[in-house]
Formats: sequence, structure tokens, C-alpha cells
Amino acid sequence: MEHHDHDHDQGLAADLDKMLKLSTSRRKSLLWLMGGAAALPVLGCGGGGSDASSTTASTTGTTTTGTTTTTTTGTTTTGTTTTTTGACTVIPEETGGPYPGDGTNSNSSGVVNVLTQSGVVRQDIRGSFNGATGVAAGVKLTIKLKIQNANASCGAGSGFAVYLWHCDRDGNYSLYSSGVTDQNYLRGVQEADANGEVTFVTIFPGCYSGRMPHVHFEVYPTLAKSTNASNRIKTSQFAFPNATCNEVYATTGYSASVRNFAQISFATDNIFSDGYSLQLATVTGNVTDGYVATLTLAVIA
Repeated sequence: MEHHDHDHDQGLAADLDKMLKLSTSRRKSLLWLMGGAAALPVLGCGGGGSDASSTTASTTGTTTTGTTTTTTTGTTTTGTTTTTTGACTVIPEETGGPYPGDGTNSNSSGVVNVLTQSGVVRQDIRGSFNGATGVAAGVKLTIKLKIQNANASCGAGSGFAVYLWHCDRDGNYSLYSSGVTDQNYLRGVQEADANGEVTFVTIFPGCYSGRMPHVHFEVYPTLAKSTNASNRIKTSQFAFPNATCNEVYATTGYSASVRNFAQISFATDNIFSDGYSLQLATVTGNVTDGYVATLTLAVIA
């Protein structure tokens, strides 16, 4: 945590100067105290990192940052501040991480973009596609996401598209990790139905060192626009209950995850440590029949 021990001795001009220089990363959010017709900026402190970009919405509702809740009317949110519009709260923006495969970065062979490849629009993402033949092994997991449009009275995000990806049971990411750079499994795109729902059939991800088990996703306004990452309207991640992770990692093939999972927690994870209530999936099922993970998430379209 950064400290500003001397900031209060230099006057409003100095505070404003520091305010303008503050990072807009998810853990260095700028808090505003509303006082009558005037608003004075308060210089906050937080951990390091530059995981998220800002999301802005015009709302009347409740904004939550960590454990602080403020009633606001106007423009919100920066970093992982979450916005309540009507009956839904916008899921926090998170980093896409180093392995998105959406054309925004490269692997050892150059720019990687599965979004333009034939076959990426699919429900079952366990196998590779577009000429690759590898299949990811692991405990079956069905992911069901329900998209809400926060700008349309939290109605169903019908016609939105979701690009979803995660690591395999060994903690490796296709296209990037050693040994699987020629595979593209555990990546796929789905178009939301009339209820705003998408479904993916996959395997339960492993736990690699330093991160809680998680799944990445990007939301696009339409399927047609999902071929270009610049069109995404939300990038985020979701996690799983600890009990489910322990059940899965006790099965064959997940031995490395047992050790890694024992060394990490939501409190020490660099993404979820500032709050994960909107990013924790509800999970049912068992290791024999497979699990179903469900999550309702709101985005600003």
C-alpha cells in the first residue's frame, strides 16, 4: 500500500496535481466524497498492479468499491468499482492476462488470433479446431453464463457474444504454453440466445502457481463483431468455490493443482483479492457426472 504522509500539507493545488497523475488501475481507484454542490477529491491508497481498464456508465444507484458503498447519481466507475443500474450490478473489468489469443498479443510465432479462425464458434471447446487435433483431458465442466444489459433495464443480453478461454488441467494455455503451442483447445465463442444465455462444455481448469482457478472471457455486442478484440465491451474472469476445487483436484490428472491450490487464496490472488462476489460461479454436480457452473453477469452495452 502506498502512503501519502505529506499530501495534506501542500494545499488543494498540489492534491489536484497528484490526482491527475494517479494510475487508473483497478487497485488505485479515485474515490469522490460528495458534499452539497461541491466534490473534493480524496487521494486513496492501494496495492500495485495495472490489471484493468475503466468502465463508465451513467446510472442512478449504488456503487461498490471493495467494502465501501456509496449512493450516487451520475457517472461512475473506475477500475473494479461496480455499478448497480436498476436490479443488476456490472461485473468488474479484469485483465485478459498474457494468453488471450484474440489478436492483441503474440506467441513465439507471431500474433495469435483464434477469433478469425474457422470453427471457433462452438459449444464444446474441449478439442482443438481449424486443423489442430488435440483434446484437453479432465473432469467435465459445463459453463452457463447469463448476460444482462445494464443499459436496458438489466434485460437479457440477447445476441451478445462471449469469447471464453482457460488453462488445461496441467495449468497450460493452448497456443502459448510449452508443448501446446500447436493446439487451440479450451477456447471458443458462443452467441447468446433470447434469454442472454451462452453454454460451453469444457473441462475443469487446473490451478497453476500464483492464481486461484479461473476462467477468462470477453463479451461482444454481436457475434459479427466478435472477430475483432477492439469491439469487446467487457473483459473479466470468474472463479469457483473452494470446495469444488478440492473435489476436482483430488482426482487423477490434477496432482499439481493440489499443491498450487494449497498455496493460494482469494485474499492473496492478485485479481480477486479486492472482491469477487460478482465473479464467483455457482457450481453443482460431482466428479463422476461432471459439474455445471452458472454465473449471471451484467455488462454495459
